[in-house]
Formats: sequence, C-alpha cells, structure tokens
Amino acid sequence: MKQYQYTAQDIKGHQTADDIKLYINGEFAEANDGETFENINPFTNEVINRVASGKEADIQNAVAAAREAFVSGPWGSMKLAERMAYINRIADVIDEEIEEIAVLEALDTGLPICQTKKMTARAAENFRFYARMVQTKLHGEAYPVDGEFLNYTVYQPLGVVGLITPWNAPFMLETWKVAPALATGNTVVLKPAELSPLTANKLARVIHKAGLPKGVFNIVHGFGETAGASLVAHPDVEAVSFTGETTTGSIIIKNAADTLKKTSMELGGKSPLIVFDDADVERALDAAVWGIFSFNGERCTANSRVFLHKAIKDDFIQALKERVNNIVIGDPMDASTQLGPLIGREHYEKVASYIKLAQEEGCEVVQGELPVNCQSGYFIPPTLLLNANNNMRIAQEEIFGPVMTVIEFETEEEVIELANDIKYGLAGYVWTNDIKKGHRVAQAVDAGMLWVNAQNVRDLRIPFGGTKASGIGREGGHYAIFEFYTEPKVIHVSISDHHIPQFGKKQS
Repeated sequence: MKQYQYTAQDIKGHQTADDIKLYINGEFAEANDGETFENINPFTNEVINRVASGKEADIQNAVAAAREAFVSGPWGSMKLAERMAYINRIADVIDEEIEEIAVLEALDTGLPICQTKKMTARAAENFRFYARMVQTKLHGEAYPVDGEFLNYTVYQPLGVVGLITPWNAPFMLETWKVAPALATGNTVVLKPAELSPLTANKLARVIHKAGLPKGVFNIVHGFGETAGASLVAHPDVEAVSFTGETTTGSIIIKNAADTLKKTSMELGGKSPLIVFDDADVERALDAAVWGIFSFNGERCTANSRVFLHKAIKDDFIQALKERVNNIVIGDPMDASTQLGPLIGREHYEKVASYIKLAQEEGCEVVQGELPVNCQSGYFIPPTLLLNANNNMRIAQEEIFGPVMTVIEFETEEEVIELANDIKYGLAGYVWTNDIKKGHRVAQAVDAGMLWVNAQNVRDLRIPFGGTKASGIGREGGHYAIFEFYTEPKVIHVSISDHHIPQFGKKQS
C-alpha cells in the first residue's frame, strides 16, 4: 500500500472545509427545503462548514433514485465482473485520496491524525475484500432428489438498503457497510452521523469519481429524528444496517417492524478486560491502556471495565497511573498526539457527568493533566475510576470516553459472574498464561467477541457483533453477504417425467 508523508503545513492548513451538499442520483444538491446545520471542530470549537440538512422529502428522492437504479438501471442486471470492476475502482480512488481522507477525519472527529491514518487505510481493503468474497464465495447449494428433481439456491440482492453510521471512525465504518452492500448488487442510501459529515461527503466524491451509475449510491445528511427516521420508515427500503447507541437501535427495530424490514444492529458495549495473576502483566497493561485511551475512548469494543486479580492489583494500578500521566493530549493534527477531544459538547457533558457520578459513588478519580492549548476543545483527560464495584452506574452504563473503571476480583468463578452481570455483551479480553483457563473464561463470558492475550485485532473474514443489548446479527465475511445483504432463493427443477397427482381430471 502506498505510504503518505504528512507535513505540518499540509495538516495545519485544514481547519475549514467547503460546505457539504446531499448526494442524490449522481448529483450534489442542497436539501429540498434549503436548510443547513453547522459542523463544529471539536478541538477549536469553531465552525468548520455548513451541511445540508436532509429530511423526509430528500429521503424520498434518494430512495426513488436508488430503486430506479436497481430495478430499471444497469446496476440490478449488471454482470458480476463489471460490478466488481466498479468496486475495485472505488478502492483505487480511496488509495489515491487517502491522505486527505485521514486529515478530514481528524479535523471532523478530534481523533489523532496518527490514528486516522491507520483507520482510513483499511477502508480501501473493505471494498477489495468484498469484491473477492462475492466473486469466490457467493454461491449456492444444489441437491438432487431421487433422480427426479434438482433443488438449488441462489443468493440475490435485496434492492435498496439503508445504512446509518456513527461518528466514531466514520469513514472506516461507512465503507464497512457500503462495500458489501454494493458488492452484492444492492443500491444504497447512506445517512451518516450529523457530527462527522466530512469523510462521508468525501466518500460520495470518491464514488462519483469512480463513475458508478446514477442512483446506485446516495447520501442524505441530517438528523436521526428526521432523515434517519424517514429512511427507516420508507416502504421501498428493504433493510437497515445501523451502528450506534443501544436505545436508538431499539427504536429503529420497532419502526422497521411496520414495513417488515431486515435489520442489523451493532450497538453499545461495556466490555471487560480480565487480568489474572499469572498473566504477562506488561503486555496486558499495554493492551488495557491502548484499548480504552486510543480513539479518544470512543470505541464500542473499548475495555471500559478492567478486572484485576487481587494479587497484582496494586502494582497494575500504579503502572496505570504512570501511563495516564504520560499520554500525550493535544491537537489532533499534531502527529505526536495520542488523545484528542471528544466529538462535541453534548457528548463531552455526558462523559464529564459520569466522572462526577463516580466521585459521588465513592470512586477515587485519577486523571491526566490537560495542556493549556486544550482548554477550548471538548477534552476529557485519560481517567481512572478506582475502588469501583460492578454494581455502580459507572460500571454498568456505557460512558464512551477515555474512562477506565477498575474492579478487583479473587477467583475465576467470581470474575466470570462479574463480567456477565451487565446488560451489554459486545466484546471481552482475557489475559492469562494458563491457556486452558483462557479458553474456559473466554467461552464463559457472555459476549459476541473475545480476545485471549491480544488487543482488539480484526480479521475481515470473521463475524463482528454482540449479544444481549450490544446488538442483533453479525457483519463481516460471509455473514454480511449471505445473512444480511442478500436473500436466498430456492429453485426446484424437475428432471424426469415423475408422477403428478391428478385433481379434477375427468376419468376416461
């Protein structure tokens, strides 16, 4: 993959951006009613640009364009090789534009540029991966029956799919959904998070540059209560894939039921990281710190609950305190920054309220120190909540910021019970040098994804998703192309002159 070099001049020059329009039927256009909203820089608290605010009429237009492209346009009947050429072309254009994408992502979200470079680099592979998957893996089954019938299955695209994406790691997560949707032959209406529109708009420009037929891909910016709700309610949208907060996911499922839509929900998490006394403590420490304090703590799979065995707790906490003090907080555009500002004021106030609550619940709060140049942004310093117990609200509710709750345990049975005593079940992490224990605990923890002696590393071939309040369904690999973005069709073919029962035929 091409490597890009960033200069201070390149990065510091990106503090504002052009205003953003909707992308419908191959054209960039204002919202139907002309309304816009401000997009705020989380580091400077200044306006980056204005964004067209789509509503029901704009969703109607986008869905109509997507349906026309699927039913009457070339996309629905396009040969597989030709469609895959478009998918791979999108990946090529992403590679060409990756430097600007990384900068826009950092500007818009407050994520450090050193982290957005790595995240956005994965986006092109999302398209290439699903191009390969569809070409090599999307095939059906065939069953001959007694020499009289042949039964076989084919997997067909659904039609128009609605994708609703979050503001944390927006570009990577948008491509994570758009790539399999397009590769399997669907057309798309994307409603990105209103707090991070820059790279969603850039994705529209990438796809426009790749030359996809009109209407195949559409973006309606706007708010969940208007644009998002209208997308979910539209009868011509066959399925909705959502990544975001659990309460919103529940509302989407309820509203989608009126039109019997398929839904895929990747929701919140409060993932445990369990460190036993026989673990490689230094590696576990690296993983624990990275897993909650990278991405500004705004990661659904973050290890926000850390369970420490009593025998190692004191030393581990002392090391955590040293790490927290050494984390570099600052301008997201500075290549040395490790922790940037949270996405916006409302989220900042939510996270800050939980830290205040932790003090009220009896926790010792340990925080890093904010530099002087970070006073205007939405910064929460890396925070440890010590002396916590699993019944506290700060241990049960998703905070979604750079806040680690630390809880002591003594036995394997106890920590499994504590890890599972929560409504969420997205991810979990186990650290032990006893591999039998690692397997036992990983299989006992109620979560969709577990890592043993590893941080959150991803493989596009495996399923991604959670249990309980953390989601319904799985994304990734063949789970996306077989279970969500396509529908199996069974075809029965007679291959003999077998007997057919005769009803109503006059007897001779």
